[in-house]
Amino acid sequence: MPKNKIQKGEIFRTLNEKIKKSKSMVFAGFNAFGVKDNENLRDQLRATGSEYYVAKKTLMNLALKENNLDINVRDFDGKVAAIFSYEDEVAPAKVLGTFRKDKDKEGRIFFLGGILEGKLLSKQQVEALSELPSKLELQSRLVGTLNAPISGFVNVLGGTLRSLVTVLKAIEEKK
Repeated sequence: MPKNKIQKGEIFRTLNEKIKKSKSMVFAGFNAFGVKDNENLRDQLRATGSEYYVAKKTLMNLALKENNLDINVRDFDGKVAAIFSYEDEVAPAKVLGTFRKDKDKEGRIFFLGGILEGKLLSKQQVEALSELPSKLELQSRLVGTLNAPISGFVNVLGGTLRSLVTVLKAIEEKK
């Protein structure tokens, strides 16, 4: 059933708010995407502070232009969903990439592009983002890297003490 002007205005306002609030956006295309898979994906996205939203391309274009983003969603083929990220910029791409690998072998949902820091990302760039380690993983790697020299120093000091104890033990056994 077609929407009236009031409903379209409400959808436009909602899209506008979501775009202003989001740190990044990922555009996904979908074909024959089942309700169960759709809900599963939405739940995974919600857990990362992201939101999956489907609207008419015309309304998306108007909202994007309203926010000074020079992107034409009509250039994308088929149905388009926008995934808004409110916390971690890379989270929507990672969740969608993982979902595609684990549960969507048929290619019913796919990357179309995205927006990061006000710049348009190509399909390939969004796919590359989806393969990056998460923010938490990167932080733990950094802590491990910073901790490595200290751990090495402690091991060197411990090795010297172990050698001293071994020498003293040998002297004791000799006497």
